[in-house]
Amino acid sequence: MGEIELVKKSLGDFFTPAILKIAIIPLLITVLVMIVFFMGLADYSLSSLDQVIIQVQNGEEFTVDPNAPFYYVWIVNILTFLLQYSITAWLAGFLLFTIGTLFILFFSIFTTLIIIGFLTPMIIETLRKRNYPNMDLKAHGSIISPIWVAVKSLVGMLFLFILFIPFYFIPLVNIIAFNLPIYYFFHKLLNFDITSTMLSSSEYKEIYRNKKNLFRIRTLVLYFISMIPFITLFSTVFYVVYLSNAYFVELEKVRQNRLDI
Repeated sequence: MGEIELVKKSLGDFFTPAILKIAIIPLLITVLVMIVFFMGLADYSLSSLDQVIIQVQNGEEFTVDPNAPFYYVWIVNILTFLLQYSITAWLAGFLLFTIGTLFILFFSIFTTLIIIGFLTPMIIETLRKRNYPNMDLKAHGSIISPIWVAVKSLVGMLFLFILFIPFYFIPLVNIIAFNLPIYYFFHKLLNFDITSTMLSSSEYKEIYRNKKNLFRIRTLVLYFISMIPFITLFSTVFYVVYLSNAYFVELEKVRQNRLDI
């Protein structure tokens, strides 16, 4: 099956009533989480941070509301320290923008991956009944496997963030340096959620050994799609449908080859 046919098939599966019902779940949960988070942030918006910057740069003393959220206090203290010196003022603005962008992006992707982790078995079983009724699934891993993979992926991501620090100050290159660690985390968790649900350990190793670059390209494209504002709210389930169909196609080939032998 070619890539275009695979995408068409996945879109057809996605727009079935059974999958659309599942797709509503991450949409509602993500919207609810974002509403709760940003309502808490609303009282201490970026406009108040702008006031901090103006007062500090004019040499005025600024006191933080003791009832302010802890993250607001941290941001103000860091800005106050940096903005005392004109040399570091530009760095403060750069870091605030960069960290804010990374936080929003990572928050969105991390929330998506958590939701997908709970929905993946349901989605894969729906696809199996619809398209592959004669295929048995052989999950691998243990109860603690998802936690272990998540921890390893998180450590790997943090290591890459530190490793790429010299590149953060190079225009254009910094875009790649910022996104590679997050993509690494995205790929590892998404790939594990699907393969551990439907493939045995030996089947996964055989498929990934021969097709790892193809699956990396697929998850990279999905990652770029997830960077489009708000698209993740609607596309999370499609990611699982698309990659699951791709693994089902490869699984059919592996099992057929074993029968032929």
